[in-house]
Amino acid sequence: MPLFEFMYGTGGAVMYTMTALAFFLVMDWIAGIRAAKKDGTYASKYGIDGVFRSFFILLLPSGGHLLDKVLNAPGDLFGLLAFGVLYHIIQSMTAKSIRAGWGEWVPEGILNKITDWVQAELEAKIARSQQRKDGLK
Repeated sequence: MPLFEFMYGTGGAVMYTMTALAFFLVMDWIAGIRAAKKDGTYASKYGIDGVFRSFFILLLPSGGHLLDKVLNAPGDLFGLLAFGVLYHIIQSMTAKSIRAGWGEWVPEGILNKITDWVQAELEAKIARSQQRKDGLK
């Protein structure tokens, strides 16, 4: 754990924050794989790029922690970056889940609010999916 503590800091809040990031990142991967399989755009090259992108995303809070150390801050930049990344991952996971067809499991009123929240992300993912699909032809 010394490497983890060096990269992200110590304490229960740090551990739980990074665990939540990893948890929702795995859920994002699962939803992305199912959505890509459903619309026929599954490609290992895009998936491998996604793994690198995910590791990059997980390093952002580490950069915040290191800057907090340089500035002698109490963890503000770590928290800002960690929760910004968490917000983005949950939004991405939700959009992919809707694209995968899992929205039917959510009551319509809640689904409408969720869809409004992720509309831009959902449209971007659908457009990117269509571009990949066109490229596979």
